[in-house]
Amino acid sequence: MKSPIFTATAAVLCLALLQSSCQQNTANGKAEINDTIEANAAHHSLEPINLLPVMGSPEFADAALSLRTARVAEISKDSAKIAFEFDVKNYNLKNQTSDANNKQCSNSDKGQHIHFILDNKPYTALYEPKHEVTLAKNTEHYLMCFLSRSYHESIKSKGAAFVFHFKIDGNGKMEKLADPKTPMLFYSRPKGDYLGKDTSNLLLDFYVWNATLGADYKVKANIENESNGQKKGVVIDNWQAQFIEHLGSGKASVNLSLIGKDGKAVEGPMTNATRNIQLAAQEPLK
Repeated sequence: MKSPIFTATAAVLCLALLQSSCQQNTANGKAEINDTIEANAAHHSLEPINLLPVMGSPEFADAALSLRTARVAEISKDSAKIAFEFDVKNYNLKNQTSDANNKQCSNSDKGQHIHFILDNKPYTALYEPKHEVTLAKNTEHYLMCFLSRSYHESIKSKGAAFVFHFKIDGNGKMEKLADPKTPMLFYSRPKGDYLGKDTSNLLLDFYVWNATLGADYKVKANIENESNGQKKGVVIDNWQAQFIEHLGSGKASVNLSLIGKDGKAVEGPMTNATRNIQLAAQEPLK
């Protein structure tokens, strides 16, 4: 038979352990609650994503871009290297656009350039009127090229862009195909990585082809920052570049799609594209 002293001691010990456990659970619970409150407060303290039209950019109404030549420069077993040359008129590549310092957005220190967009993939900036790409045999392609200001805003005047539809056959030869007649939407900006002050105003820009935005066609933009949970969906019915404000830091994505008057996605090639981007106050980008 256990002694009364032993029983009392065990009871005291059990009570102490229970109190310690309760205190620990209470502390953990408070910590979890505080973490949740702080996270929610941080989320709700974020300014909502906003789109602001880009105003006052130089027009370059007479600027012109055209394709001079597109030829096969080299053929290998499975692919062909295609060399493009362009004609640029009334526009100076490599110049800084006159209002670049006032735009407060990402600007190329190499100046004005051509955006070379192949099959709605991320563009290549061309500071010389020529470029080469290697393409697989038996493939079809849509090339969009347009003149760009030094801060990457497209020149939207007539003649400042073109679309070239072509294919590479099984022998590596290039064949020009019929000019596309269906409405198209080519994604331009934002793309890539943004650091420091460049994260404040992100240029949202695209090129519409065979369509006029308004009653019949619109662009639907879905913007999301997966790092802070911010989201914004907007329908754009005016072909004008926008600044994305308050997107924050971290990993984000932008999807652009061409929609008709019924609000449904327009069918056909080159009508939808998505870019993943990263934003950070300073290096390193995570």
